[in-house]
Amino acid sequence: MHRFFLVFWGCVVACVMASTHVFAQSPTINEDSAFVRNNYVKTEAYIPMRDGTKLFTTIYSPKDASETNKYPIIMQRTCYSVEPYGADKYEKLVSPSRWMMREKYIVVYQDVRGRWMSEGTWTNMTPQIPNKKAKTDVDESSDTYDTIEWLIKNVKFNNGRVGQWGISYPGYYAIAGALAQHPALKASSPQAPIADFFFDDFHHNGAMTLGYFMAYPVFGVQKTKPVTEPWYSIIKPGTFDGWQFHQDIGPLKNATERFYKDNFFWNEMVEHPNYDAFWQKRNLLPHLKNVKHAVMIVGGWFDAEDLYGPLNIYKTLEKNNPGTYNTIVMGPFGHGDWAREQGHHLHNHIYFGDSVSTFYQREIEAKFFRHFLKESGDGKSGLPEAYMFDTGKKLWRTFGEYPIKTAKQTKLYFHDNGRLAQIPPDSASKQQFSEYVSDPAKPVPYTEDRTTLLGFVFRKYMSEDQRFAAQRPDVLTFQTDTLTEDMTLGGEITAALKVATSGTDADWIVKLIDVYPGYEPNHAYMPHKNIVLGGYQQMVRSEIMRSRFRNSFEKPEALKPNEITPITFRLQDVMHTFKKGHRIMIQVQSTWFPAFDRNPQKFVENIYKANAEDFVKATHRVYHAKDNASYLQVEVID
Repeated sequence: MHRFFLVFWGCVVACVMASTHVFAQSPTINEDSAFVRNNYVKTEAYIPMRDGTKLFTTIYSPKDASETNKYPIIMQRTCYSVEPYGADKYEKLVSPSRWMMREKYIVVYQDVRGRWMSEGTWTNMTPQIPNKKAKTDVDESSDTYDTIEWLIKNVKFNNGRVGQWGISYPGYYAIAGALAQHPALKASSPQAPIADFFFDDFHHNGAMTLGYFMAYPVFGVQKTKPVTEPWYSIIKPGTFDGWQFHQDIGPLKNATERFYKDNFFWNEMVEHPNYDAFWQKRNLLPHLKNVKHAVMIVGGWFDAEDLYGPLNIYKTLEKNNPGTYNTIVMGPFGHGDWAREQGHHLHNHIYFGDSVSTFYQREIEAKFFRHFLKESGDGKSGLPEAYMFDTGKKLWRTFGEYPIKTAKQTKLYFHDNGRLAQIPPDSASKQQFSEYVSDPAKPVPYTEDRTTLLGFVFRKYMSEDQRFAAQRPDVLTFQTDTLTEDMTLGGEITAALKVATSGTDADWIVKLIDVYPGYEPNHAYMPHKNIVLGGYQQMVRSEIMRSRFRNSFEKPEALKPNEITPITFRLQDVMHTFKKGHRIMIQVQSTWFPAFDRNPQKFVENIYKANAEDFVKATHRVYHAKDNASYLQVEVID
């Protein structure tokens, strides 16, 4: 198993789900397991860090390694366990993919500080120390440096080159480790990496990601000794109805008392509701400087967990490290799905083609590591600057730069009667605003799929049909006429709203949606027979913004009731062609439950400590007048 597996409900649940549709020509897991045992030898070691802490590490070395047949090292550092433990117990698959496993590398896995068999104290998103002066000044980059130094000196028959990769939290360790600046480190591939917990994973623009509620025991309980089994317990909700479970909790202060009173990570969230120094020092982006080796960032357009990280890490590296080999790959994937081949590749109901993950693994990932760890490493890898999957046309596109400088900035304006157009509203508009009543007691659901509401994480909603939301009175819908030609959005998106509310705080959720024609046929691999693609409203991109943070994430401010106020925020990037015959739709709402916590709509100092009586109904207005226009700014490419 790869090291982004999590323990949940006493079982190991993959963050990357496998499908039963695996192509016959691909090796089976039994063949992979046999290959590992026949071709690799496993050893285990405790590697000392500069402060004396020892980190548990497993090493798989090719059996045919010798003085005349040396191999590079490829490493993953993880908080999710390097099991199976024991020198005689082997993984079924080692290295990022079966393709690389068969090419052979010296494959290294390591439990990070405070996790599983390693010593030390666990810290979420370890703050980076830029100027280390003492042996006690340790972070993930120093642990990476010390690990590489030990491996180069102690693992026989390595060729002096080291690469690293990781998905999700291990992706964060890969990008933090890229700051190690060890001369042997030649290639890093952070995949779905976390960049900043206030904007990724556990928050979106400061709004709490309630969909991670079940995950807190994994990240908020310290172990007291080396362990090979989970030392934390997942809460038992007592119901299969996740919606009702979250409704019954009520205000988040009840969750603290009932479930997580002693969970240190939950309490860090509660005590730091704003973007204060606690979160700022965990932001890795300002530290991404002086990176000299090759980097390939990987992400998924439908990643419900870490979409902010890949895009912003790539752009920050590009800005701060001119001349460094730095590339990005964005595919039609949910969280980490590129690491598992589905055969017929779907995200939720949408089919994107066959063997998409295999193409990535064999033609992109393996080629990247091979070039920098086994071949010349001169940067002439044959890979483009940006491999971007167009999720509308369902094909890979390559670009020599990203963002795309030739993209044309276009505004999609809201109009009365639910119209959306590239022309701004004029003085002749009969209706100056659209309004709705938002009631935190009756929130808009983020999904129709109740089977996902008690999961460890949530995944499918990123491309889900939004017809259920469009039917609600507390969701505004704006859409274009039927498109007469294809329109490709490729790049950044900004929502610029002019709003007013009868309350003193509010959330604003903006969703960009591809509306299929009514005659759209179902594809052959539809997972649910009761879903029809005719008229499907596929969510392409979405984001939430909390009004209190409109001017500063560090210093929240109340809204003035019924005063028109600009709310401007970024959605994550997109690469999607809205095809001829389709429509572009934008939905606006103020609850998105239980993916994100509810805003009381009455300004309070700390929403995590809000009382039940603080949650009130409010009437929200979104303006589309000549002098108070609301729009979505997008980038259109050929």
